[in-house]
Amino acid sequence: MEHMMGLLRIHVQKGVNLAVRDVVSSDPYVIIRMGKQKVKTKVVKKNINPEWNDDLTLSVSDPSLPVHLFVHDKDTFSLDDKMGDAEFEIGPFVEALKMQLQGVPNNTIVTRVQPSRQNCLAEESHIVWRDGKVVQNLVLRLRNVESGEVELQLQWIHIPGSKGL
Repeated sequence: MEHMMGLLRIHVQKGVNLAVRDVVSSDPYVIIRMGKQKVKTKVVKKNINPEWNDDLTLSVSDPSLPVHLFVHDKDTFSLDDKMGDAEFEIGPFVEALKMQLQGVPNNTIVTRVQPSRQNCLAEESHIVWRDGKVVQNLVLRLRNVESGEVELQLQWIHIPGSKGL
């Protein structure tokens, strides 16, 4: 296995204004991929504004790999329908982790990541020093679909003995 730097905890908070894929609603869930890893949330039945509040964890050995997010509608008797996708980079988050932030006031914004054509951010994303940890809140606008956003929060879990940051 490659040298692991640590774990990325992705708190998948909620979806907003997701596409309708069944008659009047959808049964959405999220799949997140990074490299060869794949994790997914639970299904929320009949809801286009689902609250997953699921924590998904990926091991990180190469922080330059993009994180891909896919939203699907769970179907019982047919293939699950696609409800859009997005991707984001963890490079700015990893760079903030390398800063010496002990003693910095709580809720200090360390870095701002602007929405651009190169990312799927719906609004400016803040990397914040909160309660002794670096956290990043993201609102991702889904691509390849008529509507929808997914809200996430990133946290880092240091693994004792890993090559670290």
